[in-house]
Amino acid sequence: MPSLPEITATVRGFIAKNFVMGTRAALTDEQSLMDAGVVDSTGVLELTEYLSTEFGIEIPDADLVPENLDSIANISAYVGRRLAAQGAAS
Repeated sequence: MPSLPEITATVRGFIAKNFVMGTRAALTDEQSLMDAGVVDSTGVLELTEYLSTEFGIEIPDADLVPENLDSIANISAYVGRRLAAQGAAS
């Protein structure tokens, strides 16, 4: 299971490559991706597809909320929780 810093680096890399386009340094881990105009509703779908594939986690529709997906920090913590839950279940 990847560590939280590894998850954060992976998520930040994906967002920088697919959404940010040159403002990577200005984006903090706690900054709202929606408020910053980095990710829109379509981007959230792309992001969740990536997270499912990259980390092998299921993301139920009920989890598609800002508390889980609106910042790099929230995304990383969410992925960590999902990985831990799946690890405990297997």
